[in-house]
Amino acid sequence: MSGPAVHPVEAPAPLTEAAPARVRMKDVQGMAGTTGALFLRLCQFVFAAVSLCVMATTSDFPSVTAFRYLVAAVGLQTIWSLSLALTDVYALLVRRSFRNIGAVSFFAIGDGVTSTLTFAAACASAGITVLIGNDLDKCDLNHCTRFMSATAMAFLSWFAVSPSFLLNFWCLASR
Repeated sequence: MSGPAVHPVEAPAPLTEAAPARVRMKDVQGMAGTTGALFLRLCQFVFAAVSLCVMATTSDFPSVTAFRYLVAAVGLQTIWSLSLALTDVYALLVRRSFRNIGAVSFFAIGDGVTSTLTFAAACASAGITVLIGNDLDKCDLNHCTRFMSATAMAFLSWFAVSPSFLLNFWCLASR
């Protein structure tokens, strides 16, 4: 009867080279610290600032609560977008991206709050603008075109904030 034979095999010599560097996930354009994020932040800032300026130059916006809410919401959106655009510029200058969970959480929560406020204010202003223009037929007495322009710019600002929020939230959720 024959039994299994075990023959020793020499193990290959250990490599003296260091292990290869870990590969990091490529930054998705639109995440904080990328050129895509800077572009989105600048679009948010410009649309919110235009909405704020157009609405603030009308004399009768304080008479309607929804318009005052729009001014407050796009004012907050303007400050938020400008401050994050400056942080994106800094990140691009030092060639770093934001991977800190605290920073990404802060950006995602801030984007979520400001986008919700901007969207709600734009919807409320759109409703009042339709009421004044279509239902009451008082566009001759009011600044309907300015109200419509400010509302449209607020919606465009919200459209630019949404990808920022979703990408930051996705980055946060994928950890």
